[in-house]
Amino acid sequence: MSTRQVRKVVQVIEDTYIEGHKAVPKPMRFVGAAAVFENPWPAKVFTENLRPEILAWAPILADLLVDPVIEAAGGKDRIEAYGKAAIVGTNCEVELGSAFIHTLRFGNALRVAAGGTSFLPFSNRRGGPGSDVVIPMKNKIKEQEGARSHFLTMDFSIPDAPGPDEILIAIAVATSGRPHHRIGDRYQDMEEMGVDQAGKPLK
Repeated sequence: MSTRQVRKVVQVIEDTYIEGHKAVPKPMRFVGAAAVFENPWPAKVFTENLRPEILAWAPILADLLVDPVIEAAGGKDRIEAYGKAAIVGTNCEVELGSAFIHTLRFGNALRVAAGGTSFLPFSNRRGGPGSDVVIPMKNKIKEQEGARSHFLTMDFSIPDAPGPDEILIAIAVATSGRPHHRIGDRYQDMEEMGVDQAGKPLK
């Protein structure tokens, strides 16, 4: 694969200054980016071994998306949350989009560049041109991944993507949690309820 086989790359930046009718202490920035490319596997044929294309494409997709997103967010130290997504066209198997986001050859590039330690939340589904690209996010630090303030979602759309035989791969980062978060976190609930992560009573 080369970048010539990628039809387009789209970047979206969203800055929030007022939330809930109240000014935010510092602007909250979402940065998302997506690459749109033709399905590299044979059309309308079930492919048993996806690994060669994963190995070839995933690092290139990471190169296209990760560094520009980190830069637009102001650097890794400003990033607090992240996530990823895939949408495949109507002629494609959902597994083909999952192949590119559920590999460390893609996800680790964002995790390392953002200075994160937690896993990347995700969505993977099928859709047509103009489908919402929905990217769930959470805190990038594993020890803080239960912070509900950073349970976020970025969404945008690309009017002409994905086409029926295309795959859309996207990532997003956020520079803060919700500006006026006030619902606590799961750790607080666990302590108050006397339960563990799975809801089992603590002895």
